[in-house]
Amino acid sequence: QVQLVESGGGSVQAGGSLRLSCTASGYTVSSKCMGWFRQAPGKEREGVARIYTDGGITSYADSVKGRFTISRDSAKDTLYLQMKRLKPEDTAMYYCAVERQGRARIAGGCSRWEYNYDYWGQGTQVTVSS
Repeated sequence: QVQLVESGGGSVQAGGSLRLSCTASGYTVSSKCMGWFRQAPGKEREGVARIYTDGGITSYADSVKGRFTISRDSAKDTLYLQMKRLKPEDTAMYYCAVERQGRARIAGGCSRWEYNYDYWGQGTQVTVSS
């Protein structure tokens, strides 16, 4: 049974940093698409960043490019999201998600659409105050 457990959320002031972690169990992270999504109150869930674990191909939403970095540690089956220069509009519940084999794989990387991901964590709250 696949389980994803996120951690690292919290409350910070604008301009601050946080690092989110997502540890997978019952799942092999090699040759997979893994991603971070977020959902703010009253808004739809959106893709933030994703990575193809073989080769480390990454993609980002325009709103976080240059500020967020997605990475993975395959030895620890852990996905990370380093967030810098946080803004109040980054406030949301953040979720990690992973695919079953190949479902999110596209030319050049991984899909940004949540329906391509099969397993989800419970979420970790990030709150950025101005």
